[in-house]
Amino acid sequence: MSEATHAAGAIEAHGHGAEVHHPGAGIYVIVAAFLCVLTAMEITVFYVPALKTVVVPVLLVLAAAKFALIAMFFMHLKYDSWTLSAFFLFPLLIAFVLLFALLMLFAYLAHHRG
Repeated sequence: MSEATHAAGAIEAHGHGAEVHHPGAGIYVIVAAFLCVLTAMEITVFYVPALKTVVVPVLLVLAAAKFALIAMFFMHLKYDSWTLSAFFLFPLLIAFVLLFALLMLFAYLAHHRG
């Protein structure tokens, strides 16, 4: 069996119709550097007295950015098919909707206690 036929059979056996591209070590180092910068920004935001009024929203945005970087690169969601990403994103969406609903419920109950 030739190498080309063997490679084509291996691709079909794994269910991939096209060649899968994964990042090299350089991309991971760049992502890690961005994660370090975002962590330093989080620490800075927490200790700057002028930002005390907006510390929670800023930290949530920075945490979301870190989560997106980790999910896309270290969990390989950026390079996987859309269906595999959907299996990850759909439960995450349900969790956010549930969290929002509980926050609204507790806010309502806090204002309407008798």
